[in-house]
Amino acid sequence: MASPPLAPAKVHYPSSDGRPMAESDFQRTPLMYAVGRLRRHFRRRRDVYVSGNLLIYYREGEPSAVVAPDVFVVLGAANEDRSSYRLWEEPKGPDFVLEITSRTTYREDQGKKREVYRTLDVREYWQYDPTGDYLEPPLQGLELSAGEYRRLPGRELADGTLALASAVLGLELRLTWAALLRSADRAGAAEPCRNRRGAPSGGSTGSRAGSPVAPGARQRIRPGRQSSGTAVEGKVPNYSRPIPRG
Repeated sequence: MASPPLAPAKVHYPSSDGRPMAESDFQRTPLMYAVGRLRRHFRRRRDVYVSGNLLIYYREGEPSAVVAPDVFVVLGAANEDRSSYRLWEEPKGPDFVLEITSRTTYREDQGKKREVYRTLDVREYWQYDPTGDYLEPPLQGLELSAGEYRRLPGRELADGTLALASAVLGLELRLTWAALLRSADRAGAAEPCRNRRGAPSGGSTGSRAGSPVAPGARQRIRPGRQSSGTAVEGKVPNYSRPIPRG
């Protein structure tokens, strides 16, 4: 008499890879800020999922086929908490990914991860280098076109700010000259921001007040070192505070 077939072993998909969220405060601060601001921007959309440092499993039955973007946005997925993101259980993969570059991740960000995101049809892949050691300029965006990533063009504003538009988010991400948090929608409606002393710095007077500057955001600054913020080396990138349209 033949034995009954054995039930297939259950595949375990861990919710953590055992690695720290970020290498240091320089990476952790913009990661948490970006996730929080993007969630706020899409808070009225039940079909937009925003997360960060969450494991994305992209092949069923293969727990090793996994990637953990620092920040990602999915347009068309339910806005609800998850322990991990499994593509075969979801309507689609990410549309936008942002990686916060560090000494231990920049090679992977520009190599293995970039290729994974390309094969997953991630429409926009962004990288931000909060210390300015590995990317020039420190904020870069790539757009998927005909199966390959192409650099998104930037523009320099009158005050020297580098601005790049994200068609996926409908936002403009900016790299500013001073220790400010600035943001604007693609129509150019800017929000006032505040410097470390709380004084408004730029933006439209008709908008809401900005938030204090987040720590650990200076380009080319190491822990324990100071910068006057007047030289090019003292540029302080912002984390693109999103502003809802209207």
